[in-house]
Amino acid sequence: MRVGIQVPSFSYPGGPEQIAPTFARIAQDADQGGLDSFWVMDHFFQIMGVGAAEEPMLEGYAALAYAAALTERITLGTMVTGTVYRHPGILIKTVTTIDVLSGGRAWLGIGAAWNEEEARGLGIPFPPLAERFERLEEALLIARRMWAGDESPFEGVHHRLERPLNSPPALRRPHPPILIGGGGEQKTLRFVAEYADACNLFDAPELPHKLDVLREHCERAGRDYADVEKTVLSMAPAGLSAEQAVETCGRLAEQGVDHVIFSCGPDAPGAVGTLAEAAPQIAKIVPAGR
Repeated sequence: MRVGIQVPSFSYPGGPEQIAPTFARIAQDADQGGLDSFWVMDHFFQIMGVGAAEEPMLEGYAALAYAAALTERITLGTMVTGTVYRHPGILIKTVTTIDVLSGGRAWLGIGAAWNEEEARGLGIPFPPLAERFERLEEALLIARRMWAGDESPFEGVHHRLERPLNSPPALRRPHPPILIGGGGEQKTLRFVAEYADACNLFDAPELPHKLDVLREHCERAGRDYADVEKTVLSMAPAGLSAEQAVETCGRLAEQGVDHVIFSCGPDAPGAVGTLAEAAPQIAKIVPAGR
């Protein structure tokens, strides 16, 4: 089993001038401590459940680029980019740039977007949900085309690219893994089966059902369910212990989860050390079905 950390909050003691050194320490400790993945949210305002909108929030890809320069082996991604926040061609170029500069360690984490408050606040068009899913599917098609080196024109309903050139190409082969976040049963999980390398779901009672739905979509798409990496976001409690982390990963492995990502709020500077302590034991856990 793999283990990662998501950093959702930058409200560190000492104010804004302490964000860079604290964030740097978390990224480096996660990298040197043997964690597999490092994630930030792709939000512009802080989200409900973590803090007030006015709390500090870093732009996701600039933060990942900073982390890439400070780390050597850990993989890097957003959990997850709202598809309407960036033109797909620019998004793939951005992820490719991080992949090249990090030595092949980038993920594309993407979803349909949900935070209308931040979109309206910053003047980002926020179409109805049905259109957001149409745009998501086109973004996934564009990603696959650009990472395959196909420069032929793309003509979608919402996006038109005359020459989707992507140079330099990504280092990760066959491409940076595509992770789709969300548990929508009709479209999100179908898109995972059809286009993605990984899903991301919440550590919640409905998880087994969501995985069953994904399995059904894979069967309909002619996709081997085992080929999809099942990642789960688990909210780490304050004072998370190594034993708790191992127990959480073991419980989720029994449900077939391959990769547990602990979301650690302002407690992240301490939590990353705990996860590093637990990482050798977590690595020995074999997910069900593997």
